[in-house]
Amino acid sequence: MLEHRLACLADSPLICALVNAAYRGETSRAGWTTEADLLTGVRTSERTVQALIAREDACILLGEEPGGAVVACICLERHHTAENAVHLGMIAVSPLLQNRGYGKAMILAAEKLAQGRWQANYAEMLVISLRQELIAFYQRLGYLLTEQIQPFPQQPDMWQPQVENMQLITLRKAL
Repeated sequence: MLEHRLACLADSPLICALVNAAYRGETSRAGWTTEADLLTGVRTSERTVQALIAREDACILLGEEPGGAVVACICLERHHTAENAVHLGMIAVSPLLQNRGYGKAMILAAEKLAQGRWQANYAEMLVISLRQELIAFYQRLGYLLTEQIQPFPQQPDMWQPQVENMQLITLRKAL
């Protein structure tokens, strides 16, 4: 069972390492969330994580195993719209600890936090359209595919796509 707490600035290096290990490079291949065949480079930077933690309309929720080891995280960013939605991103679980229900637990905790903190009515996330297994996982948690599709962002100083024409698709869930 994971314990949850909000991240502080001092957690930034740990969060950055966790997210990058879960998504990119050889270490990510130990888990099923890897994007190593789709992208090289890093998923996030300490500067990006610090900026998110410092915002009043965003936070990062950490998942700790008993004993205090941070093994999972998820970022929440409030959308300032009439629908009062929250964007969930940087959903990461240590690759060696995946398939234990930690990802599901983090998403459910983030949804509850978004409702309590911002009275969010919807949760949204962007997923690479090629990640069918990941999309299916989110659908099992109640997220629905929308018709909102956008090109994968270009950030050559952070990552380099290894496949052509990647897209991001929006998934949405009523809370």
